[in-house]
Amino acid sequence: MAHDSTHRSVSLTRDADGTFTATNVRGGTVTIGSADSDFTPVELLLAAIAACTAIDVGTVTARRAEPDSFRVEVDAEKIRDEQGNRLTDLAVTFDVTFPDGEAGEAARELLPKIVAQSHDRLCTVGRTIELGTPIATRIE
Repeated sequence: MAHDSTHRSVSLTRDADGTFTATNVRGGTVTIGSADSDFTPVELLLAAIAACTAIDVGTVTARRAEPDSFRVEVDAEKIRDEQGNRLTDLAVTFDVTFPDGEAGEAARELLPKIVAQSHDRLCTVGRTIELGTPIATRIE
């Protein structure tokens, strides 16, 4: 596949039994596994949903006012049924406060609109999950 401005890629290497390191093209790394402090793949998926929409919302609202606090929580239920293991009941909850004053009020007023735009159009991670896309697997 051609590596152009639209291509995204990470690589994963096995460090030990149940522990892996994901590396992006810029050299950033994250440890994934089942150890107590490692993020599991499911937790990384939830974090990706939160981060994707938080970046959208944070960037736009901060143009009006820097938040006093900004927290996004993503919850889901992990189930196993005839379709296999998967998550259901995904919910993204924003807990954002802005300072008093005109700028803070402008940011508060904008918050519901940009949260909706992120959900409906902007967040690549959330849009991919909601719309669904096939995953090809290959062995080299």
